[in-house]
Amino acid sequence: MPLAFSASQHLQLTVHQEGHRLGTYLQQEERVVTALLDPQQLEPLAPSLYRYTVTQLQVFQLRIQPIVQLRIHLCNGRLELEAIDCQLEGLGLVDDFELTLSSWLLAGENGLEGEATLSVQVSQPPLLRLIPKAVLEATGRSLLAGILLGIKGRVGQQLLGDFKQWCQEHPELYC
Repeated sequence: MPLAFSASQHLQLTVHQEGHRLGTYLQQEERVVTALLDPQQLEPLAPSLYRYTVTQLQVFQLRIQPIVQLRIHLCNGRLELEAIDCQLEGLGLVDDFELTLSSWLLAGENGLEGEATLSVQVSQPPLLRLIPKAVLEATGRSLLAGILLGIKGRVGQQLLGDFKQWCQEHPELYC
């Protein structure tokens, strides 16, 4: 029976200065994605398509590294980011790994709003067969929640910092 775990994170971030320009900023797809995710681990593949090599994770004695293909979609001022494919390096003979990521950012009245849901379904690796399923799933939920919390932190720091820089670089772009 496969292991399954998920985590969600909601974002409500007030932006006081230049907040009315957030919608225009979110349309700068590549710039926003580079501010959201570590640019050293991000590779553009095609317009609105990226490969992201997640920082290597350690789960018990296993070191794993997800490599995720991400698709970006802009619709009505809402930036959506979705995982469309994922390979997992480090687990060896696991061939039924499935990662799902669905997230969005929107320029709201008071700042940025957003939500992300990350879930994983995978067979129990042979090296971890002696560990109870409930323990592995709790560890997996904690790991996913940590990843989403890290991305939320990047939004609060890097993304807003890049937004301020973008506003200075483009004073002529007003909504």
